[in-house]
Amino acid sequence: MLACQQLDLSRVDSPTHVIDLAALERNLELLAHARRAAGCGILLALKGFATWSTFPLVAKYLDGVAASGPDEARLGAEELGKQVHTYCPAFDETSLRETIRYSDHVIFNSPSQIDRFRSIVDEHASDTSFGLRINPQHSEVHVALYDPCAPGSRLGATRAALVKANLRGIEGLHFHTLCELGADALQRTLAILEDRFAPWLDEAKWVNFGGGHHITQANYDVGLLIDLVRDFKRQHRVEVFLEPGEAIGLNAGVLVASVLDVIENDGPIAVLDISATAHMPDILEMPYRPQIRGAGQPGQLRHTYRLGGLSCLAGDVIGEYSFPEPLQVGDRLIFEDMAHYTMVKNTTFNGVRLPSIALYDPRDDSYRVQRRFGYEDYRNRLS
Repeated sequence: MLACQQLDLSRVDSPTHVIDLAALERNLELLAHARRAAGCGILLALKGFATWSTFPLVAKYLDGVAASGPDEARLGAEELGKQVHTYCPAFDETSLRETIRYSDHVIFNSPSQIDRFRSIVDEHASDTSFGLRINPQHSEVHVALYDPCAPGSRLGATRAALVKANLRGIEGLHFHTLCELGADALQRTLAILEDRFAPWLDEAKWVNFGGGHHITQANYDVGLLIDLVRDFKRQHRVEVFLEPGEAIGLNAGVLVASVLDVIENDGPIAVLDISATAHMPDILEMPYRPQIRGAGQPGQLRHTYRLGGLSCLAGDVIGEYSFPEPLQVGDRLIFEDMAHYTMVKNTTFNGVRLPSIALYDPRDDSYRVQRRFGYEDYRNRLS
């Protein structure tokens, strides 16, 4: 089901991220079902979705947040008010102490970080559960940029590193091998994990399965996930946590944009009031092609355009799309599935303003603009 289908676009300024609260709640209900049936904790990964105006709703269904440093940890603690599990590829003493202030669980990336901060671990052992991220060296992700277990990865300790590590004070393990993947990929990962890390699993109090679980995707095998978590808990007598990010916001929001100009250069080009590099960087990094409501592949419909962004970066191009009618200045385009990752990755590069943020609930047709961005947001991130 598409988000914001009933929304009258005349109510929406452009550009705006619009989150569909009913769609978001459907995702949360499914996650809560999996959480109850599997007997595990599910955390909102703030790196994927951090729109804190929705946190009162999120808090009804999930156990807390997964953070990647002190600022995310503070946001989770102050705005969601439940558990905070924080992992960072490397801490310094200041960031570690600030992270501990807001976190229930703190996860190190390497045994050397544990050794460096041994005194801090001992100091906070009574009120903070410390863990270590491990690297099973098993890749499931096909895009290297998003593969945490790619050869040479800096993320997590390998089995060889654990053999000689001093893990005194470490209660849990964390791994992350997935990105937009199904329960079958988790099943393969767990087989590798249990083969390579059995001695440490038997000593752990909890294991965090990381993110990338596409639980709210239509073809995801939720039953298999539940069975895998139950079996793992029973075999190793541990608590289990999952920390999906994309699954929370999947298909729960759109980005409304407008055509500012149409020019001709080896074909028609429509310049929009959004930017690939500033607002949808995965288009350039992954690469990734967002879906536009009512549009098709190049040549599929009668009128094909290259869609360009508002920044001066030559490569700020969203892609080529076809439309049933010619595009005109002022036409609105609806970019689908824009609630996760795009919003947290937005920048003000080139002085391009951030899209506004709005919440829409089709159940009562309420529409609320939560935030508009202006010059001060650009100025205040610089000095």
